[in-house]
Amino acid sequence: MDDLVADAAALAENYVAPLGRRWRHVQGVARRALELSVGVRADDAAAVVAAAWLHDVGYAPEIATTGFHPLDGARWLRDQGWPASVVGLVAHHSGARFESVERGLVAELGEFAFADSDLDDLLAAADMTTGPGGERFTLEERLAEIRTRYAPGSVVHRTWLVAERAVGEAVHRAHVRAEVRAERVAQSANG
Repeated sequence: MDDLVADAAALAENYVAPLGRRWRHVQGVARRALELSVGVRADDAAAVVAAAWLHDVGYAPEIATTGFHPLDGARWLRDQGWPASVVGLVAHHSGARFESVERGLVAELGEFAFADSDLDDLLAAADMTTGPGGERFTLEERLAEIRTRYAPGSVVHRTWLVAERAVGEAVHRAHVRAEVRAERVAQSANG
């Protein structure tokens, strides 16, 4: 786990740190993913924490090509030889499939399979409970912040009108699973 995550953190620092506040967000998402992945198989935990570090790498000017950061980041990571598990998580993080419809990029995002897995839920929960400056948010606070930051009628605002329910359900599932896993880990340590 350590090498994959360390490599992801270093890469993210190189490409996302120059973006200012977004770097604080990415650091917070990675911390949150690590917290939520307690009790997850080591390989899976490494993939999701690495994806948390890399989920916004597509915003970097030298990586951005379409302006749709999940797609740009996933394509670049794939071309750099990153594991498919990490690339897929980056491609589809936090409702990207809904935004691809709004942007007319469904076929392009389809280059990457959407696993609709526990790991997708976990990454969504980490991203959607971390504010733009890395602060801990509730899902409701994060959605309100997004609605405030993006003008009504914008692609992102329209996306969240459609994506809110599905992503909210993913976040809820991730939190429930994390609580169950944490309880099992605690029971194992005590017994």
